[in-house]
Amino acid sequence: DLDQPAAAALIRRAHAEAVAFIRCSFLQPQQAGLIPPEVAEPDDPLLLLVYASLRGQLVDVRRMWSCAVLKVMHGIFYIDNNLKLRHFHAIRAQVFGTLDEVIRHDGERHFLTDGEVCLPLLHYDRKDNKGRNSILLKLLQKAAYLAADIFDHLGVRLVFATRCECLLALRTLQRAHLLSVTNVDAERTRNTLLDLDAAKEIFCKYRAQLEHSPDYPLDLLRQMDAELADIAQPQTRCDNPHSGVGFNSIQITVRKMIHVQQLDAPPEQDYDVGFFFEYEIQLMDEASYQRSLSGPASHEAYKKRHLDTARTRVFGRELIRWIDSRPAV
Repeated sequence: DLDQPAAAALIRRAHAEAVAFIRCSFLQPQQAGLIPPEVAEPDDPLLLLVYASLRGQLVDVRRMWSCAVLKVMHGIFYIDNNLKLRHFHAIRAQVFGTLDEVIRHDGERHFLTDGEVCLPLLHYDRKDNKGRNSILLKLLQKAAYLAADIFDHLGVRLVFATRCECLLALRTLQRAHLLSVTNVDAERTRNTLLDLDAAKEIFCKYRAQLEHSPDYPLDLLRQMDAELADIAQPQTRCDNPHSGVGFNSIQITVRKMIHVQQLDAPPEQDYDVGFFFEYEIQLMDEASYQRSLSGPASHEAYKKRHLDTARTRVFGRELIRWIDSRPAV
């Protein structure tokens, strides 16, 4: 709303951030000067709307760069106007407060427990916050720019020695009421780790030995894993086009009710405002985790695929061809 006094400054800040993001994320340092000065440093950022609407041989390059900058500004405005992210500190405290009730630590060792079962973790990783540039990059590679569609602002990765322990972990999380039919987003839940029918067969075979084991049955669980590998079918379903070959995990998106204080609440209102926030729980076995550290299944390769998709969506193939044909400035 340009009638608001602060609007012009907000637009200028978004424009400056968009240009800096493009130069840092999508261009090599020697290509930074390829953005036309009237696009990178306009007298008024609103002129980009005019430039983006003009066609013709002499203005096509300016039009393409204007469109690219406007696309990134669009994503920035979505981030800045996402109300949930404004309560992020409260969200983070409540999400991890719940997880801390089931993930205990003894020195540097961590365990998943519901009070009955205690599963040792080989690795416990917490994603405390997806950085602003990471959020923007993820928005830009989507067909729809919706900050609400990013579900991994917060999350945990739980790595166990065996795949069978990952299945026990699901049951443990369910008993602890972190997972239920009503708070799991089924469309955002993926399993590329376990053939559940084969796992059921193996667990039925060894149930009695598991229940009567005097100590933690790691050797038995490894034996179960070996038999599972012999009869399991590969789990290849993955809705994420950026996941690499060989990346295997159980990924669950969980909804949690968040409560925040409403600052402008009337005196008679004696309850907090509530809304749902989604975060991720990822389960892996040691072998899958080690594969994720390098090669096509690694996080670095995953981020590179995200970057390439976002760059193509922001620039368009015509502008990419133009950039590739130009000498460094």
